Amino acid sequence: MLSMIGLVGGLALLIILTLRGMNLFISAPLCAVVVALCGNVPLFQGEVNFVSAYMSGFASFVAAWFFMFLLGSMFGKFMEDTGAADSVAKWIITKLGRKQAMLAVVLACAILTYGGVSVFVVAFSVYPMALSLFKDANLPRRFIPAALAFGSVTFTMTSAGSPEIQNWIPIQYLGTSPYAAWEVSLLVAVLMASFGYWWLNRLINKAVANGETFHSRADDPQQQERELPSPLSGLVPLIVVLTLSFIFHDELKQNALIIALTGGVLSIAIINRKFFQNLSNAISEASTGALVAIGNTAAVVGFGSIAKITPAFDQAVAIMTNLPGNELVGAAVAVSVIAGLTGSASGGQVIALPVLGPHYIDAGVNPDQLHRIVAISSGALDSLPHNGYVVTTIRGICKETHQAAYWSVAAVTVVVPLMGLAVAIGLFIWW
Repeated sequence: MLSMIGLVGGLALLIILTLRGMNLFISAPLCAVVVALCGNVPLFQGEVNFVSAYMSGFASFVAAWFFMFLLGSMFGKFMEDTGAADSVAKWIITKLGRKQAMLAVVLACAILTYGGVSVFVVAFSVYPMALSLFKDANLPRRFIPAALAFGSVTFTMTSAGSPEIQNWIPIQYLGTSPYAAWEVSLLVAVLMASFGYWWLNRLINKAVANGETFHSRADDPQQQERELPSPLSGLVPLIVVLTLSFIFHDELKQNALIIALTGGVLSIAIINRKFFQNLSNAISEASTGALVAIGNTAAVVGFGSIAKITPAFDQAVAIMTNLPGNELVGAAVAVSVIAGLTGSASGGQVIALPVLGPHYIDAGVNPDQLHRIVAISSGALDSLPHNGYVVTTIRGICKETHQAAYWSVAAVTVVVPLMGLAVAIGLFIWW
């Protein structure tokens, strides 16, 4: 009982401190200590202890993602420093109109995500353009994280055919394909995209009606009167990233992003070499930004590593994976809750599927339907305030506070996917 109180209390405390803006390098390990002490996990002694478990999770995330964060940050900073992001933004505003700035950001993220680019890298890559678009349209910048997240981790990340890992993890456990239940997936994706766009647009319009505008900051790129490169100079590197990611994804999996982003960075450096304002400064700022972003995320991953070695976590998984009633509802609840506890969509799947997969397939559940429910449900409660992507996007990339930016992010990445999940379950049960 004490372990469960510690797990729930530690998670609640982490969410509260995150929303209040406390430094994650302090709050994440502090909350992890609470979970460890209540779960009878020794702090320093023993083969499994707090320090070793926390740092194992922290270090493993940095080891797996450092190059992607670094190259993604460089790609975004090069887009910004050369003026390519401004050029693309002005072109989009000319073609779509100022009122469609948010739509342009969502579409750019959706295309890159469905093309196989990691959601973390998409945020780094599209942010400079999003900043320019929101500035030109005079929209409140606190909604940029929501626009980035909506285009990346909702209707694209978990849809049929998506190359993101959230759509591929179920394959190894269920023997399905990435196109499992594509008919329902397509319908749900369209519904999520339409409703989410309407809701986010409504939130932004309400803020504008209340007098909110775009506020520049001292560390924003200065839009001086300067010659800008052609819009193609900003679009071509994005296409290079998308193409290389697609070509090498099946063979190299996550490492394909290193090749794709290297190609993107080199292409923008070559194409726009005459438009750099300060190349060495751009590299320095990109490196610092990448370290801050990956450090914040790794700190939260460390918390999840502690949570997973407590008795309460095993109890929670056992309860969630043996819920009575309809199997698809049970799978959805189990994956959603576990993803929420770990702050990871992929983590929720990897923990739940080894138990859920064989159990529900033996019970006669359609593997394709189970695949799609697991994928969609993993992308809902995972987006609580302590989620790695949420922390990176709001704090590390957009430099916003959770208090200002998180609630619109929650609307489109928690509520909208839950709505889509309910529709998918209803269609599978009654169709």
